[in-house]
Amino acid sequence: MDFAYTSEQEALRDSVRRFAEREYGWEDRFRLIRSPVGVAPAHWATFAELGWLGAGLSEAAGGFGGSATENALIAEELGRALITEPFVAHVIATQLLTAIGDAAASDLIAALVMGEQRIVPALQEAEGRGDWRIVSTRCDGATLTGAKSLVEGVNFADRLIVSALSDDGIALYLVDPKGAGITLSPYRTLDNRRVADIRFANAPAQLLADGEKAEAAIDSAIDHGLVTLCGEALGIMDAALWATRDYLKVRKQFGTALGNFQVLQHRMADMLIETEMSRSLLLHALGAMEGDDPLVRAAAVSAAKVQASTGGLFVTRQAIQLHGGIGVTEELNISHLYRRLYVIARQFGDEELHIARFADATDCAA
Repeated sequence: MDFAYTSEQEALRDSVRRFAEREYGWEDRFRLIRSPVGVAPAHWATFAELGWLGAGLSEAAGGFGGSATENALIAEELGRALITEPFVAHVIATQLLTAIGDAAASDLIAALVMGEQRIVPALQEAEGRGDWRIVSTRCDGATLTGAKSLVEGVNFADRLIVSALSDDGIALYLVDPKGAGITLSPYRTLDNRRVADIRFANAPAQLLADGEKAEAAIDSAIDHGLVTLCGEALGIMDAALWATRDYLKVRKQFGTALGNFQVLQHRMADMLIETEMSRSLLLHALGAMEGDDPLVRAAAVSAAKVQASTGGLFVTRQAIQLHGGIGVTEELNISHLYRRLYVIARQFGDEELHIARFADATDCAA
């Protein structure tokens, strides 16, 4: 198999990296995470202008001819720089609309790709603890009642895509976050992202899809979101690995650089192994995303998520240990890398959930 990226994909990666170096230095990030909104609205317009918001969509779906690979590449570079824009939420929203596939969904995709609108998914509930398949929010007639948790990007959202129970099972609804019957409870997560819990009390809603179509759309979109999240985790792990390598080369103890101590070299080797294992499983998941078998896709994506979670936490914990006391300070990026990976490890399901999902998918496919 050829694991090399195409020239177009490498160019895409380079454009994201240049943006991060130019617009998202360490002081810029500090200024943003300390602001009331936590992001720079102008950055999203740049994402649209550079084509990143449609890079992972086929031309038939209204994008620029890419796939999940392009989204993972973008997220990898965003993760490396700890950029706080809710890119994963955008990927899930566009994939939900792509799976629905009607004319109304196509119009919404066009607005999303151009950056003219922002639509975010509201698929998780507190009872599910990251499991998007646990839904208790209900739709009676054309109004929603219930609650959703950890909705990222709602501060700038023009619409929400909400999963809820209907007479035909799980359904997807389009909701105005500023409409009647909606209460937002915004807060900051451990990694300085801005999210909100949302309560619906007879909130008006427009049906997008229901029944098997809605369930298939959610499963596909979540898998796209998960591989994008794994791409972000890989970028964070890579940043922590090489920042630690550079630190050990210049920090001296007993008259010699720390990097000369064999025991620390072994720990760096373990960090590299975990990083490369995450890269390999991400590539495997991206390959599975190109296939038509949802069970194979689910197993591969959940395997990548488990490794990104466990391996990512191992790498960043080791990075903190090897930096010593300075590793936990606000001024150094190592502690921020760890906190972001701590959240990723639990976002859309923790290790236990995805091990069980992997086992179920493998058993059903056998």
